[in-house]
Amino acid sequence: MPQSELRIFKAGIFQALSHPTRIAVIDELRGGELNAGALAERLGVEQANLSQHLAVLRTRHVVLNRRVANQVLYSVRDAVLFEVLDLLRQYFVSQAEETRTMLAALDSDGGA
Repeated sequence: MPQSELRIFKAGIFQALSHPTRIAVIDELRGGELNAGALAERLGVEQANLSQHLAVLRTRHVVLNRRVANQVLYSVRDAVLFEVLDLLRQYFVSQAEETRTMLAALDSDGGA
């Protein structure tokens, strides 16, 4: 895959994850498959709103869905995505610690 195609793919994944609700969906699916009703309840969102977010995640091939009787169950296509989100959390914590250190240094300087 040429570099430009890979970058476009990566950008598409980040676009799919660019909304906090969609990231929350992925986090809820860490434990396994869930239907839309369970996801909506756990996330405290309207089912219509959740459906829009699930459509984005399906279009970008982030989540899979399968029908069982009258339910549609959702799962994450590849568990490596959990690792990506965990790395982003580590990055966030690192940035927060750096900011905290800078603020503490400012405070100890007396605001000079």
